[in-house]
Amino acid sequence: MTAAMRICGAVLLVWCLAPASRLAAQEGHPLVGTWHGTWVAAGKPSDLTLVIEFDGKTVTGLVNPGPDSMRLTNIVLDPTDWSVHFAGDVKQGAGKTVHLALDGKIQDITSRHRSIVGTWTEGTSKGDWKMSLDD
Repeated sequence: MTAAMRICGAVLLVWCLAPASRLAAQEGHPLVGTWHGTWVAAGKPSDLTLVIEFDGKTVTGLVNPGPDSMRLTNIVLDPTDWSVHFAGDVKQGAGKTVHLALDGKIQDITSRHRSIVGTWTEGTSKGDWKMSLDD
């Protein structure tokens, strides 16, 4: 085998393996993880935790994990402008449920510490909402 053939073979090997290394470096779905933040309604801030998962087909979420947690029934991410929409129904005593909608935009999408800023609507209450992705 000549030196030129060995060099050509080495270049071909590197060229073939390069896409695999880029795939291994990808982080995954931009919403997946635990998010912490606050939402403010009527001037009163409230703590908020979201846990978002992705099974390869469907994005699912849980608001404030624990005994009073709420499942998000509709999560939509628009990658053209990185806008997000989360929706679900909140139980509010005596069997009453109120629709919850969170609409926002992912800020600094390439950062591990990206955030979502937007509007929180719970029934007739509306307020600002901001969260950051945990490490």
